Amino acid sequence: MSTRDFIEKDYYAALGVPKDADAAAIKKAYRQLARDLHPDKNPGNDAAETRFKEVSEAYDVLSDPKRRGEYDEARRLFGAGGRAGGFPGGFPGAGGGQPFDLGDLLGGAGGGRAGGLGDLFGGLFGGAGQGTARGRSQAASGPARGQDVETEATLSFDEAVLGVTVPLRMQSPGTCPTCSGSGAKPGTSPHTCTVCQGAGVTSRSQGAFAFSEPCRACRGTGSVIDDPCPTCAGSGITSQTRTITVRIPAGVKDGQRIRLAGKGAPGRRGGPAGDLFVVVHVAEHTLFGRKGEDLTLTVPITFAEASLGTTLTVPTLDGSVSLKVPAGTASGRTLRVRGHGVPGKGRTGDLLVTLEVAVPVRLTPAQRKVIENLAEEMDEDPRPQITAAVREGAQG
Repeated sequence: MSTRDFIEKDYYAALGVPKDADAAAIKKAYRQLARDLHPDKNPGNDAAETRFKEVSEAYDVLSDPKRRGEYDEARRLFGAGGRAGGFPGGFPGAGGGQPFDLGDLLGGAGGGRAGGLGDLFGGLFGGAGQGTARGRSQAASGPARGQDVETEATLSFDEAVLGVTVPLRMQSPGTCPTCSGSGAKPGTSPHTCTVCQGAGVTSRSQGAFAFSEPCRACRGTGSVIDDPCPTCAGSGITSQTRTITVRIPAGVKDGQRIRLAGKGAPGRRGGPAGDLFVVVHVAEHTLFGRKGEDLTLTVPITFAEASLGTTLTVPTLDGSVSLKVPAGTASGRTLRVRGHGVPGKGRTGDLLVTLEVAVPVRLTPAQRKVIENLAEEMDEDPRPQITAAVREGAQG
């Protein structure tokens, strides 16, 4: 992420959130936009793809507290819109009270002169400023890291708990197959820019200062392509559909964002590939639920089983287990089966079995008679506190 990106791009506006939005609001806005703009839902829609990239870039910065702090500080110092808003009337020495353009302020000095604000605030953006324009341009025109890519995967409940290897088919930037990423037509090669001598920037003087700006001849790359590749129009990158196999670890949760290093878009000019982020969606299970690292299961039992006790066979995600129900078990009681929950880093969760006494809807005459006889024999009050409160109310 360049300094210019930090100052010129409004990441809050990209996500549609206020500047004081908390992490939860930022995540919610991002997930909604990413779902609506995802390339799989908008095939062939270049505008949606561009917005998807903008939203992903904004979230990468604002979801990281450290990077968000640096971004906010940069915006506070310089303001938005490409002008040095932090200096009333422009930066001293600009002449006529006109503010410098950010391309000047953030570019390095030429010929070893004053370093510019890019040097003064270089540490703010995670790196030391270079002392010369050439030093900075070499970094700009050298290998560049590829873009991060995001996709989605929908898993069954069992797959999310136990882990699974899935093929992901997605559309993302990739190395042009025609020119192998050089950007030049097959049989030709890029050559060093004669204007900037491969530096990627040109320098100009203004008063006591020397300023640099991207070379207009090569657009800051340091090289010129006379015959662009017809497939990628000289960019070296094309939009490609690819299928990769991804291992989803056991225990992932619905909405979790998994980072796969080096699986994103390829880098430019031999730079490293970006990262792939997989947003996981987990389908509901017909029997099981989840509470943290524990699985939940509701099992109906009869009145006789609850009263006399029994041994049940209950399912798990990897088989079945026997569960002893004590005599006199009340409806709603939860029993714990250890080690049959969600696998975790430190420990595996448990299976929580909640017992519910099933009341028969239809009774035969003989069954009804048995229950009536039981009711006559029962002399225990199941609700003593309620009975006492009724008596006190009657006496009062």
